Amino acid sequence: METQLDKFVLEKMSESRIPGMSIAVVKNGKLVYSRGFGFRDIQAGKPSTPMTIYGIGSITKSFTAIGIMQLVEKGLVSLDDPVEKFVPLKLEPFGEPIRIHHLLTHSSGIPSLGYAEAFLDGALYVDDVWLPVATPDDIITFAQDAEKWAFTSPGKRFFYSNTGYVLLGKIISKVSGMSYEEYVKENILEPLKMKRSYFFKEEVENDPDVARGYAVDREGKHIPKDFPYGITADGGLLSNVLDLVKYLTMYLNRGEYEGGRILEKSSIEAMETPYIQVPWQIFGNEGYGYGWIIHPNFLGERLIEHSGSVLIYTGFVGYIPEKNIGVAVLANSSGYPMSAIGMYALALALGKNPEEELPFVKEEKVLKKLEGIYEGYKGTVRFSVKKDGSFLVLEMLSRLGKYSLVLVPQKIEDNTVICFTLSNGRKITAEFYIGKDGSVEMVYERYRLVKH
Repeated sequence: METQLDKFVLEKMSESRIPGMSIAVVKNGKLVYSRGFGFRDIQAGKPSTPMTIYGIGSITKSFTAIGIMQLVEKGLVSLDDPVEKFVPLKLEPFGEPIRIHHLLTHSSGIPSLGYAEAFLDGALYVDDVWLPVATPDDIITFAQDAEKWAFTSPGKRFFYSNTGYVLLGKIISKVSGMSYEEYVKENILEPLKMKRSYFFKEEVENDPDVARGYAVDREGKHIPKDFPYGITADGGLLSNVLDLVKYLTMYLNRGEYEGGRILEKSSIEAMETPYIQVPWQIFGNEGYGYGWIIHPNFLGERLIEHSGSVLIYTGFVGYIPEKNIGVAVLANSSGYPMSAIGMYALALALGKNPEEELPFVKEEKVLKKLEGIYEGYKGTVRFSVKKDGSFLVLEMLSRLGKYSLVLVPQKIEDNTVICFTLSNGRKITAEFYIGKDGSVEMVYERYRLVKH
């Protein structure tokens, strides 16, 4: 497992210019793999370690969901309670109240208000927008007209909402009588001995092993950025992969930990139940539970996972309850998706070959083979093809000028890739054929082209 995973990680970090990354895998209650890759601080030449602290982004949402479920177990709230009972917001789109269950499952019917995107863009100086929301009360003020933004009545459609989880954090604070951060620390972090998981800047600054966050510009330059401290219930926790595998182990043990219980087994199972289908489908029938995404068909197993991003930090945690396996991955920039790294590690832990069985890995390898310069008959015309995420960019090379088109793959097989693009209002097909000897040909509009 180690050699294959190490090679894959370093390859993807190099391709997407990720500075540093840390990974840990737990199996049957034991840490079976942990490693840091690259730099936690490029300027200081400091390497990443398994202990390195990163922002975990929306992975925080499952901590918020646990807080709500603990209050449910104590009888202090009900999943059917209207949000208006605890928060001074009118939330009855199309005459139906938004309930706590709807916020947990992103099914309020209100599309994202974009608060987190605006906050991050402003805080990290990557856009001209500035939304000064420092507290949940600021978000409540910002969201006063949210009801008018509703697209459906509650429970009918998934719209990922950071605002909804901020409101859940506010409910935890109001009902418990303590701040959200204090509640999570006292009721989750401390019992699980997650001693190096933090919400506040002063805590992070006192830790000796913290990753610097980086934005990567179009030229591939790494620009240091400070963590956007502020609102926490939707994505403000900082942690490390060793703490996070302790967290995952609690789920694998159905709510138990050494010394007690975080949640009842029935509450864990409720969190892992897919209540509404998510719009991204990788393996089929993916849904959202309480703070978790559920894949019922991950290589024949049930995978519970969540990713996180605050632009300069990205992460992924996932676990397979029936196999008692979990993984945590954190990095200090955006780029290659941490979910792909995490799923690759889980596939190896299951004894599978991710190069053959993970569809996105296979497709990446095929698309990568298509990159290069293509020439027509006797070199009369030339095109370049480059992979850009899940797409290809086709560029005509001519002294008279250049034009670029995005190619959208429709069919990806080992030897054939069919894409389409739009040009002057017309839909055009680009066909790629890969020979057994590795040669590649492209048929595009009127041209037959050969890769050199």
